[in-house]
Amino acid sequence: MSVRGILRLMDAEDAKAVRAVARESAAVERAIRAAVKAFQAGGRLIYAGAGTSGRLGVLDASECPPTFSVPHTMVQGIMAGGRAALVRSKEGAEDRPEDGARAIRAKRVGPKDMVLGITAVGMTPFVVGALKEAKRGGAAVWLLTCNREAKRPPYADGIIRSVTGPEVLTGSTRLKAGTATKLVLNRITTVSMVLLGKVYGNLMVDVAPNSRKLVARGKRIVQEATGLPPGEAARLYARSGGNPKAAIVMVGAGCSRVEAKRLLERHEGRIREAMKERNR
Repeated sequence: MSVRGILRLMDAEDAKAVRAVARESAAVERAIRAAVKAFQAGGRLIYAGAGTSGRLGVLDASECPPTFSVPHTMVQGIMAGGRAALVRSKEGAEDRPEDGARAIRAKRVGPKDMVLGITAVGMTPFVVGALKEAKRGGAAVWLLTCNREAKRPPYADGIIRSVTGPEVLTGSTRLKAGTATKLVLNRITTVSMVLLGKVYGNLMVDVAPNSRKLVARGKRIVQEATGLPPGEAARLYARSGGNPKAAIVMVGAGCSRVEAKRLLERHEGRIREAMKERNR
């Protein structure tokens, strides 16, 4: 087969991942609502996985703080083999359920938390151990898998089955099973943050100004949300203390930075509600 032919084949197979995730929308929605419930109670979303599944969980968790300005503890990922396994495969680590249980105990998982186990094709022992321990601790427990035959285990509150079928390279679940997994995780955290007021329209208004790139993005967000010219938007961004949410409320409600922050705090960070109160 030619290189172009291989690429066309992979394109066709990857498209199946998108369809597989779409078919599970109802289950994904239930998982999102469970995650939001955990967050609103002051709890966390913790992913548990091994190999590619574990790395994808850690990746999604690590992207939440800079994107939504949430604490690093709010969404976390644990994986078989620990931090070292992120960059160097430790395949045998997935076979020890006691390690999964130990990792959950180390996180002091409790009733406010949600734990999502990620396993592409089977019930990985590390993940099983983690989920059982999380259930013992009273957490909400969910399973994400790409295995058609997987059943919801008795210790899980829900299951997401994104069935992608055989890989183009047999057994290599880093391919479309990994793609489907990342799509599901994207949905869970992104929609959860939307429901928590971390997004305004399609703008990441809680982005943290931790680099030049993110400062520039913050200014663009203020410009787009308010309709101000670039220079005015940049000055407003500065007056807001680098806080796009406060800047938008300052304009929309015609108030000071202090008042904007007070309104946002009262309305749990929701911009529209904050401006609505001021404009009554």
